[in-house]
Amino acid sequence: MLKSIFSGLFFGLFALAVSAQPGSNQYTKASDSDPEARAVLEKVKAKYEAYQSVEATFNLTIEFPGADEKEEQTGKMIQQGKQYRLELPSQHLICDGKSIWLYLKENKEVQINNFEEDEESGFLSPMDMLRIYEREDYVYVLSNEYTEAGKIVQDIEFKPLDADSEYSKLRLSVDKASSQIKRIKAFAKDGSRYTLTLSTFKTNLSYPAGTFSWTKTQCPDCYVEDLRID
Repeated sequence: MLKSIFSGLFFGLFALAVSAQPGSNQYTKASDSDPEARAVLEKVKAKYEAYQSVEATFNLTIEFPGADEKEEQTGKMIQQGKQYRLELPSQHLICDGKSIWLYLKENKEVQINNFEEDEESGFLSPMDMLRIYEREDYVYVLSNEYTEAGKIVQDIEFKPLDADSEYSKLRLSVDKASSQIKRIKAFAKDGSRYTLTLSTFKTNLSYPAGTFSWTKTQCPDCYVEDLRID
């Protein structure tokens, strides 16, 4: 369950694939990645890592094949160092740097796991996603540069080297001048489309310790499953 949240939202940043394009079949290993795209990503990572804290609100639009209406969700993400808090209408994901709480509001259930700085575990913090391009599992290219609302936007497309990926395309849009992420659009192989657009962005704010932890007092009636290993 923990991993599925990030798969649908933030893990999609770098875990999905690019669409086929002229000459795209030449990208078969990580070293084939576009140097221009890497330069853009380095700027984005450096900017985000310089912040003491990051708070962002976002809108997630989900389109399913054959469905007439889109599903819309709004959310909020806060990160301060290794601590973070991700809020969606039906669930919260909270980490204090040692433990991770998944709070399912409607079910009144909480699952607790150990936090591990391990890319293979799936328990990556939102800002850790910005380092995934440094791994050898993905290839990426700067696919487009255009003007949107008076600002220059750069699109970077990612392709996983794992042919069994459930996604077929990812497009990361970055404001060229500010090196800030504008949106992420992911294309699943089943025809579903996921678009995450950042609405507001604040930096270097201070938060009380309770922001990044969960206690039983927040939901006395909740069923708690503690899966942490001492």
